[in-house]
Amino acid sequence: MKRIYFLAALCALATASYAQQPTTKDSTAITKRNNDTIRIGSILIIKKHKRTSGDSSVSILSDNEYNAKKSKRSTNYFVLDIGFANWDDQTNYTNAGGAVFSKPGSPAFSADDMRLRTGKSANINIWLFMQKLALVKRNVNLKYGLGIEYNNYSFRSPVSLKEGGPLPYSIGGVTTNSPFVFRDSISFSKNKLNLKYLTVPLMINFASNKQKGKPTISGSVGVSAGYLIRQRNKQNSNERGKQKNQGDYDLERFKLSYIAELGLGSIRLYGSYSPKSIFEKGLNIRPYSIGFRFSNW
Repeated sequence: MKRIYFLAALCALATASYAQQPTTKDSTAITKRNNDTIRIGSILIIKKHKRTSGDSSVSILSDNEYNAKKSKRSTNYFVLDIGFANWDDQTNYTNAGGAVFSKPGSPAFSADDMRLRTGKSANINIWLFMQKLALVKRNVNLKYGLGIEYNNYSFRSPVSLKEGGPLPYSIGGVTTNSPFVFRDSISFSKNKLNLKYLTVPLMINFASNKQKGKPTISGSVGVSAGYLIRQRNKQNSNERGKQKNQGDYDLERFKLSYIAELGLGSIRLYGSYSPKSIFEKGLNIRPYSIGFRFSNW
């Protein structure tokens, strides 16, 4: 009851203020369709009428809040993704050329050497910003942004990566011509390939109308383009200690991925898949990831 008295007094004050002021852009009462709008300085009092029930409600907004509601573009800063990373290995190892190497007398290099520890292979993305531009009301939107992708691939086998060069070098006492991936002679307690991309996503977003008491359902599909800015083989072993070997491992500089996300209220899932190998030659390894997205929309 107190709230009704307060709103009535506020509306009376607004009416009196309007009557005493000259007609200007800042003080004119505006009527649009079924909405009655009164301005007091930078404050807007909006009375909305519902066509079906005949009920009405009153909203009090600042200019910034009102403009944000009317704008077709909304921005979300520092969106965080946390998920799992893995890859689809479609390499023909009998025809991998000099991209892989195993010592003479040992089993040939195979897909088992490139298997990952699923629970320890992670994908973390930090999106500096994401924007959503309304195309059809607020149900169909263009969604885009800019961020950093971190992919950590944890090997099961003692695989090492070495930067290639124009001259042959020795691995385990055997001289070979610049392989990039090889089966090492020691075991590792930690063995990861760390890749870092600067990435731009572009998606079409579909969202249901907001309804009181019901979660909003949304979905997005699109593509992302990433540029490789770091590649590193991080290893821990008793023989060599901690090593962070950073170099050029014959990886593609650009990565194009199909991406998607699904939202139900505040819960959001994301996924990505690259249809092209992340290696330039020999290895046909296509990365994918899936996880949770922490975002306002």
